[in-house]
Amino acid sequence: MSENPEEPKKPAELTKLSGIAIDMDLSSELRTKAIDLIGNLGGHESLLALLELAANENLNVNERDLALKRAREIIKSGR
Repeated sequence: MSENPEEPKKPAELTKLSGIAIDMDLSSELRTKAIDLIGNLGGHESLLALLELAANENLNVNERDLALKRAREIIKSGR
């Protein structure tokens, strides 16, 4: 059993937020908010998700730049 009850929620939440962040049918504002929330989660999984978003050529430049910025923040904070 996991010591941290938040652990099982994190991957599911991360999966949902990543799906929102790449859904081109949604507004740019919603995708941007999802990217910010992924950055707020922190951790290795969030870092990888943000880097994947930054590499996604379907997203606009500002969204990709935000994903890189949030990934940088995770790296600097050591979360």
